[in-house]
Amino acid sequence: LREASAGAAPPQAGNGAPAWSCPRPAPAAAAPRSPGFASGLSRPPPPPQPHVKLEIKKHAVTDDYKLSKRVLGLGINGKVLECFNKQTGQKCALKLLYDNPKARQEVEYHWRASGCPHIVHVLDVYENIHNGKRCLLIVMECMEGGELFSRIQERGDQAFTEREASEIMRDIGTAIQYLHSMNIAHRDVKPENLLYTSKDKNPVLKLTDFGFAKETTVNALQTPCYTPYYVAPEVLGPEKYDKSCDMWSLGVITYILLCGFPPFYSNTGQAISPGMKRRIRMGQYGFPNPEWAEVSEEAKQLIRHLLKTDPTERMTVSQFMNHPWINRSMSVPPTPLHTARVLQEDKDHWDEVKEEMTSALATMRVDYDQVKIKDLKTSNNRLLNKRRKKQKQAGASSAPGCNNQ
Repeated sequence: LREASAGAAPPQAGNGAPAWSCPRPAPAAAAPRSPGFASGLSRPPPPPQPHVKLEIKKHAVTDDYKLSKRVLGLGINGKVLECFNKQTGQKCALKLLYDNPKARQEVEYHWRASGCPHIVHVLDVYENIHNGKRCLLIVMECMEGGELFSRIQERGDQAFTEREASEIMRDIGTAIQYLHSMNIAHRDVKPENLLYTSKDKNPVLKLTDFGFAKETTVNALQTPCYTPYYVAPEVLGPEKYDKSCDMWSLGVITYILLCGFPPFYSNTGQAISPGMKRRIRMGQYGFPNPEWAEVSEEAKQLIRHLLKTDPTERMTVSQFMNHPWINRSMSVPPTPLHTARVLQEDKDHWDEVKEEMTSALATMRVDYDQVKIKDLKTSNNRLLNKRRKKQKQAGASSAPGCNNQ
């Protein structure tokens, strides 16, 4: 990383800029969480700002940043390391991608999306030589608040409410609406890619990792890239699909925020099983009690619109942002949810789920001709059954006369 690229000069576009130079909206400041939240009114996403061209720097990244060996996270296409701006001391995140067309595409889309206050901001991009290979180094703002799920798990006895879930989904929807307004589909919207800026009381939630992002028009996407728990039905088959796959993911995330477990699951321990694929394609899910007993019908209605198996019937991001459960957050009941407790009780299992997802991301492609969908005689949720069995055993062991000496 200390060696600047000595390769040939970059190809030039018609305007004299490098061919891979790409415009992006100027970064917008993160919107304050009040008074818009207090009023309960919809906060429209920021419109795309005047374009600023991306300048890929050719000098060594170590001229400007001090690199650390600390790994902050794992993206689809590479590790994310800690680094510090030498002039300001600002802690940042550095992502290394070996240079290829797909990597340049990821950089382009993330740069263009950085104008949104709910998308992780790209600060600098470098082209250097690493291990004898040309690579791209993306310097981003450091998200020190952790992942969405982890934040909820850490709540302890402090209740996570339906109103908070609504506010979180509005922030995520703001990011997706910003992308869709530029005809970009993220294609891997999941809690692990949703990070908080800090551990403060009122951090900003932001979307990251554009490794699967693609510019699209209606029904233009065909590449089957996905993460199992958040994959839309049309992504599982050879059908073409578009930005509506992001809306399906919003439905799954909303569901998990409101109860603590996913609507679709694998009974085999695999990251994604034939039975799970069938349930996704058929839209087979429910709202079991007691986790869903107190959740509002308005929230359930929103999920039904997002998890439509036909993408043409699925809610658009504009409809999502205008739904009363999203745009009138103060009218959403502050009902305490089971989410934090469920996530905490199943913390070890959720860590396994995330590991399974990481493994699945490494394959990224599916040979549909070799996939055989098997009938599943049971639709029991393995996650729920495991937890309830554990609770039943705990209750039995604490009953009078049942203690084994």
